[in-house]
Amino acid sequence: MNKLKLLATTALIAAGFAGASLAEGITVLSWGGSYEKSQVEAYAKPFTAATGVPVKTDSADNPAAPIKAQVEAGNVTYDVVDVEYADGIRLCDEGLLEEIDPAILKPAPDGTPAAEDFLPGALTDCFVATIVFSTAYAYDETKFPDAKPTTIQDFFDTAKFPGKRGMRKGAKVNLEMALMADGVPPEKVYETLGTPEGVDQAFKKLDTIKKDMIWWEAGAQPPQMLADGEVVMATAYNGRFFAAAVTEKKPFKVVFDGQVYEFDGYVIPKGAPNLELAKQYLAFATQTQQLADQAKYIAYGPARKSSAPLVGLFEDGVTEMGPHMPTAPENLVRALPSSVEFWVDHDTELNERFNSWLAN
Repeated sequence: MNKLKLLATTALIAAGFAGASLAEGITVLSWGGSYEKSQVEAYAKPFTAATGVPVKTDSADNPAAPIKAQVEAGNVTYDVVDVEYADGIRLCDEGLLEEIDPAILKPAPDGTPAAEDFLPGALTDCFVATIVFSTAYAYDETKFPDAKPTTIQDFFDTAKFPGKRGMRKGAKVNLEMALMADGVPPEKVYETLGTPEGVDQAFKKLDTIKKDMIWWEAGAQPPQMLADGEVVMATAYNGRFFAAAVTEKKPFKVVFDGQVYEFDGYVIPKGAPNLELAKQYLAFATQTQQLADQAKYIAYGPARKSSAPLVGLFEDGVTEMGPHMPTAPENLVRALPSSVEFWVDHDTELNERFNSWLAN
């Protein structure tokens, strides 16, 4: 963006804050770690520079949980919250989020309205997607000097690739990966999982590695578990592994076969203390350039079509980000788009089944 455009944008944004308390600022709730850093660098700092509005960022293992509790208690302290797609739909259906008018979102640089520029499904009544991320697995290359894991089947094969595994403590993604590892094609996974027999099949496959499993709950844990030698393979958000491998030079290799990808993005909780400022921040953060800029810091694909051509190098000025994106063509060969409809309908029952399975 040249200086004239930047000055014009700054003036327009500042005008939108007439009468607002700039010193008050807003509080954003995210997930911590390298993902949160990417948001601070690409969204929060430029927003403050353009408007003078301070942005405080807090983190949670899963921001959907504290938001639900705060809104139901009538004591909301967060203005903008980053959540997974299915949680955004569910919280909206429960009346816990503010509706977001797509008209407040900025058009693409060529004038294309935001509603047409975001990827299909990226905008819902209460949710604006910022990234496409995936849950994939990675392994420590030093643990396998000869044959290397290359498929989701290899993650479940402790005979060929011995050692502890790490998975997120919950039903979502684990059940899908288990079915793909058991030979179910990605396009048949949710059809299969929608039957009692399919659910049994998924848990039977998880049984095969249950004794070798170490469960994680926060996104920062699996790369650390790999680094500490606690596990030899782990599932995690692909950007976490990228940060560990590229920034921290860890010997981790990501396997995208059998990855489950989905949107993540922003919502505004019902009763947000600074509603108008929250809307202004959300509109700023989801501009074409901001979403492209986020990819300088983490390997998640931007949710706008106009952002993709602007994605270039990592912040090191050397690493090409394209091949590390879950949406790179070569990484989508055996990938599964997460079904928000399935998880909105089945989240409670399948997590109850998962918890019961875990306890036994």
